[in-house]
Amino acid sequence: MGRLNLDTNRVYLIIKARLKCDVLEAEKWMKEGSATFVFNLKEEKTRNFEWYLSDDNTEATLIESYDDSDGAKKRVENHMASPAAEEFMDRFEPLAWNYFGNVKQDLIDLTTPLGAKFQRYVGGFNHT
Repeated sequence: MGRLNLDTNRVYLIIKARLKCDVLEAEKWMKEGSATFVFNLKEEKTRNFEWYLSDDNTEATLIESYDDSDGAKKRVENHMASPAAEEFMDRFEPLAWNYFGNVKQDLIDLTTPLGAKFQRYVGGFNHT
């Protein structure tokens, strides 16, 4: 069982984007391109990488979590160095890029120019 209001190093990322392509193309890329590529990287500190689609198939949401800020930074660096960065921009228009948790300055410096916003941990619980 978790403990109430125990701060952790865990970092979450939520990206919302508008589809610029056909929903079937987007779904295929999410599963066979994006998710498969990241899964095969076997990033040590990436805990989840999950795509979602709105009911009207016009927006997508990507939810990621990491053990800590260093893991989140590694994910961004791997993304920027891969073909997935351009492939993402071909298919989606980013609407929001939000980090939650205790994010280090190096990740802030890396992603703020890309439009990222940050919120620090205040309280709650996590049973994992």
